[in-house]
Amino acid sequence: VPALATEPQFAQRLREHLEEEQLLDGRYRLQEVPGGRVALPVLEEKLSQLRLPPEMPCGLVRIQDPVPSRAARRQTPAQKLRDELRRLLGESWSEELERDVPRAWQRHGDLVLLSEDSFRAALWEKLGTVLWEMVASALGARRLARRGRILPDGMRSPSVTLLLGQDSWVEHVDNGIRYTFDVTKCMFSPGNITEKLRVASLPCSGEVLVDLYAGIGYFTLPYLVHAAAAFAHACEWNGHAVEALRRNLALNGVQDRCRVHHGDSRQVSSADRPRPPRPCTASPSPPLSFQLELRNVADRVNLGLIPSSEEGWPVACRVLKGTGGVLHIHHNVETLPAPAPPQTPVLRAERGSPEGAGSDGEVQHPTEDSGKETLVARIRPEWQRWAEATAARIRGLLAELHGQPWRTSILHIEAVKSYAPHVHHLVLDLECRPALP
Repeated sequence: VPALATEPQFAQRLREHLEEEQLLDGRYRLQEVPGGRVALPVLEEKLSQLRLPPEMPCGLVRIQDPVPSRAARRQTPAQKLRDELRRLLGESWSEELERDVPRAWQRHGDLVLLSEDSFRAALWEKLGTVLWEMVASALGARRLARRGRILPDGMRSPSVTLLLGQDSWVEHVDNGIRYTFDVTKCMFSPGNITEKLRVASLPCSGEVLVDLYAGIGYFTLPYLVHAAAAFAHACEWNGHAVEALRRNLALNGVQDRCRVHHGDSRQVSSADRPRPPRPCTASPSPPLSFQLELRNVADRVNLGLIPSSEEGWPVACRVLKGTGGVLHIHHNVETLPAPAPPQTPVLRAERGSPEGAGSDGEVQHPTEDSGKETLVARIRPEWQRWAEATAARIRGLLAELHGQPWRTSILHIEAVKSYAPHVHHLVLDLECRPALP
């Protein structure tokens, strides 16, 4: 770090002069250098502007091991990033560019994943690698990537660009479970952490799970590692996710208790695609046929697909044991806006700060709609209506499949997160049993 070294009696005057001229580098402390002199760090990009009065004898030196100042140590990564960029751009800095600087991000080991709306101005592109190296340094990362919009391919594939680094495989630890995946090929949803924690606490000892949309193992692994499920069938159609899933099962030592089914478990024959709800009749149609070669095996079925897992409901009914079990049905439900009761405290995210973002900008549990309304812990009428309609639909599918009446019971409705304005990601725990004669 460049610095001006002077005799101790001149240090305070020199400091005041450098501060007045905005040349002092406040990121580092003043340090003593050989010869008993005091070195004051200066901004390297402004060395050409140094104009020192002759009564201040000093010389230019380099501090090899600069010590961060107290102010720098108090800075959040977001503040540090903004200050570094402002120094880099100098007079080119503008409010428009400042709006482009991210205030929150996801961290996966030494890789930081930026939001899709960061660094979009043309000037950033001109800086190229210089910019990305500075951003990585400020955020304490070695690799950088930037999110794009989720691809409309039915697999929720990410559109992610690697900005710095060569390898896009990362590792993430949630609740003691290790997940590894290619950040440019697979989605990771830290916003679902509350549901993963809930799943981990379910009493599944001795049970068989079928996870119809396993992904990289978001829910399969908590069921096996923490909820003590005896065995899991993990179904996934995205080849990149399947590769990560197999690695994650091995990483967590549960590969012997899981069978991976690679393919689209939702596919059914054209004659047997899900139909609108209708009353159960005395003469049910022939049993439905499915691509997935599983039947009567599951104590629990996890249907973790949003915005809707409805295409998988017939499959879930088929894999459920003949004695019944529990379905965990994910769905995005639209909720009409309604003011919270005055007596109900509702915590909202600060303006401009994503939910879950700490003061340093690090998003520990980012939601897909960061900054949107915070959930209120109460069951909305729309949620109850959706749950009841779903229960009726499942009841009809089971009766049609088995040729006898079934009953369904709503055990719980879990609000996972706000997905978009007035849209909530819900999970319905639905118990399904054959009706007694």
